[in-house]
Amino acid sequence: MATSTTTNIPETANKGLEGIVACTSEISTIHDVTLLYRGYTIEDLAANCGFEEVIYLLWNGELPNAGQLETFKQTLYKNMAVPAALSPIIESVAKTNAHSMAKLRTVVSYYSLLDTGAENIALDAVKEKATHLAAALGPIVAALSRCEQGQKPIAPVMGKTLAWNFLNMVRGKEPTAEEEKLFDTALVLHADHELNASTFACRAIASTNSDYYSAIVAGLASLKGPLHGGANEQVMIMLKEIGDYSKVDAFIDDAVNAKKKVMGIGHRVYKHGDPRAKILRELSLQTCKKAGLEDYHRMLVRIQEQMEEKKGLMPNVDFYSGLVYTALGLRSRDFTPIFAVSRIAGWSAQLLEQYANNRIYRPRAFYTGKLDRKVKR
Repeated sequence: MATSTTTNIPETANKGLEGIVACTSEISTIHDVTLLYRGYTIEDLAANCGFEEVIYLLWNGELPNAGQLETFKQTLYKNMAVPAALSPIIESVAKTNAHSMAKLRTVVSYYSLLDTGAENIALDAVKEKATHLAAALGPIVAALSRCEQGQKPIAPVMGKTLAWNFLNMVRGKEPTAEEEKLFDTALVLHADHELNASTFACRAIASTNSDYYSAIVAGLASLKGPLHGGANEQVMIMLKEIGDYSKVDAFIDDAVNAKKKVMGIGHRVYKHGDPRAKILRELSLQTCKKAGLEDYHRMLVRIQEQMEEKKGLMPNVDFYSGLVYTALGLRSRDFTPIFAVSRIAGWSAQLLEQYANNRIYRPRAFYTGKLDRKVKR
């Protein structure tokens, strides 16, 4: 009789690699109760740096001086325009009923075909590709969104930030300074986050010496999954289901009693709350008031209080980001692509680090199947 090997299973097996250290990195880490990019706290960066400055930091290890930042910004802005050859692809893909991330994944994959040096993984070449794609990804997402709604894409405006341009290109309306700052801060907060699922997917692909674009498409495919991207959209669905501030407590009681997951609450690593959620909670209130969404903001605060009291769980960044994007007039189906517009900065930094000191990922699986089987004739 065949036996099975099920004894002495490592404690970390079948737990999503929880607690496993897969590589070393100098880019970002969850340290004590906050998130660090290259040693700077997320609170410090959100208060004092724009998204372009943070991209430079992630890719180069240091904050730029004034001259370096201006040069970097101009290089990004020159690459914002969607390539003409990509426009018919965007229009065609936008007409399908596919998931928004499936559309974005397809467009980025085609974008790579326009690069005659796509296979070059030398660090200078990868950084150049990253600069082009980081600049163009927002305009690509905006163009997809506009085409889905039967509207013509809007060209980027030179000299304006990536955040300003994205809001203008999606909405067809120039953002206020307050709106630009809020969205820019959201991009900063989502730019990198240690070895999350999509970042690990990117690095695993790059570890085979596959090209930059293939690794980025892997990141997009990973982010498409609702357990990674998309939670903020589910938070908005939850708010609409609850309907009113007076019904929050009953909803949470029912969810806790039924052991149902409350979207945007809890995090695998943060045990004392996600610092990014705290920043968005504080920054978003005025914009929510102007958008007539103050009651939704109050509901989220109350849900946070109830979940901390009843379950000892705190919100993650998705808990408030969906409301921020809604208050800025953005569609819920664009939320996950917006995540990618920010995370392209971190993915690119992680890929540069992987290519610079590469070894192919090859973990083992703890086998729990049968042993000693024989073919019987």
